[in-house]
Amino acid sequence: MSDEMIPEMSPESHSPESSGTPESGGTADDSPGRLSRGWSRYRSRLSYAGLVAATILLWFSATPSLLPRGPLFQGLVSAGAAAIGYGLGAFLAWLARYLVSRREPWPRPNRWWWSGLAVAFAIGTAVMFYWYARWQDELRDLMGVDHLSWTAYPITVIVAVIAFALLLGLGQAWGALVRSLSRRMSRRIPPRISGIVAATAMVVVTVLIFNGAVADYGMSALNNSFAAINDESTPDSAAPTSTLRSGGPDSLVSWESLGRMGRAFVSTGPSVADLEAFNKAPAKEPVRVYAGLKSADSIQASAELAAQELVRAGGLQRRLVGIASSTGTGWVNRANVDSLEYMYNGDTAMVSMQYSMLPSWLSFLVDQERARQAGRALFEAVDRLVRRIPEAQRPKIVVFGESLGSFGAEAPFGSVATMNARTDGALLTGPTFSNQMWADTTANRDAGTPEVLPIFEDGEQVRFINVDADLDRPADQPWEPGRIVYLQHASDPISWWNPELILNKPDWLKEPRGIDVLPAVRWIPFVTFLQVAADMAVAVDVPDGHGHHYLREIPRAWAAILSPPGWTDAKTAELLPHLTRD
Repeated sequence: MSDEMIPEMSPESHSPESSGTPESGGTADDSPGRLSRGWSRYRSRLSYAGLVAATILLWFSATPSLLPRGPLFQGLVSAGAAAIGYGLGAFLAWLARYLVSRREPWPRPNRWWWSGLAVAFAIGTAVMFYWYARWQDELRDLMGVDHLSWTAYPITVIVAVIAFALLLGLGQAWGALVRSLSRRMSRRIPPRISGIVAATAMVVVTVLIFNGAVADYGMSALNNSFAAINDESTPDSAAPTSTLRSGGPDSLVSWESLGRMGRAFVSTGPSVADLEAFNKAPAKEPVRVYAGLKSADSIQASAELAAQELVRAGGLQRRLVGIASSTGTGWVNRANVDSLEYMYNGDTAMVSMQYSMLPSWLSFLVDQERARQAGRALFEAVDRLVRRIPEAQRPKIVVFGESLGSFGAEAPFGSVATMNARTDGALLTGPTFSNQMWADTTANRDAGTPEVLPIFEDGEQVRFINVDADLDRPADQPWEPGRIVYLQHASDPISWWNPELILNKPDWLKEPRGIDVLPAVRWIPFVTFLQVAADMAVAVDVPDGHGHHYLREIPRAWAAILSPPGWTDAKTAELLPHLTRD
């Protein structure tokens, strides 16, 4: 291993000037001398090349991304970027020394080099904070978010320093283990081979530990934590007294088994009085059915139970059946369900199910297969029942979902044409990079159209929108029945985060930026991946129309997809104040 990677005392740490011996004039209780010698010893353990790279990536981490970042996430992003930079710099320095054979030792940076780095760091960081403040103000003005207060900046520094120190300490401990193993192996095999074998072995062991013990204990703790939340009820949840709701009288599903989000799904929404007041016509009570995670023993059984609930409540006799794919916790955006119930004056039936207790972002990482299975099982269970009805008497069937729910809603269909043929419309909101149908249509978009707002096959079956005006793109082109809409904001990190961001520049950063993305946003290896990952954590904490906050475009999209009889643009505008996400 190299001097850069293996801690060694620097030359100056052995010199009389720094030894604290009588020759240097120092004494044992000379505090400044002890501090100087302590720093010298610690500095000898650091990689100069690593710190240079860490500084550069730290500065890059202050560049803007999709959403405003507060001090906590900016501090974590900066620390993560600096840690990655340090690791890359140290590794490249080691690799250079490893590949170039020299008998004499490589020269170590002297105190002037360290002083120069310190000065450059101080000046560069001050400039970084200046531009960070400007970019954040510009982005916050664009999205209607309050500016950062002055206290955000010291908090950012504190968070970054602590997080970087922890990451650096972990990295150095890991490196120490590698060196210890390498030294032991070098007694029997050549040093260079022992170094590579030791590093490889440590990587394998680390991965196995994280995939094994850490993952198992971590997931167990998370499941226990979110199981307790799942057993609670939202403030506006109350057991239904109507037979048209799951958990109510004659229901095949118990109220307790529905879970937190299931109870919210069946106990909210417009009443008959609300519908009649809005539409100025007699209304029906909407049907809402749901199967919770505890309602059955498996995903397939839950889907079949939800479908039987739909039959029991008379849902297949309604004009419209909406199949809602939920997110990880079982959540469904209420704006979708309420919009359809208002548009059809209650002559609707909505069905959904829960397949996980984890938040959507976590479920996205560990429960994708369950989301896929749930989406397929629920649609197929309902579709089998619908196809037993004479064609002329069948209700309209629509599918919808947001985030991981859009992933599940796509699952029963392999292509746009299949979804178009098997449904009467679909609204897929905030899709993820794992949405295969979305990825395929985006990749095969018409030439000259951007990734954030593509046109696919002249918009004949599917249309992509950032805002409702995009529903008319391309202009004067026919839009076949069974219309499909992908609703995605240019600033939504859920849609644009992808592991490929680490080393690959995406099209949406090669093309002109989206309508709510700053022109200053640039792709930077490793850094952009961290920035967009951090944006995901606050994706819904921005006003409607930005990030992963979807509301106002939903009723306009449904009106365009279904063209409900008697519905007008004026009624859509009137409906908006009645809608909410949660």
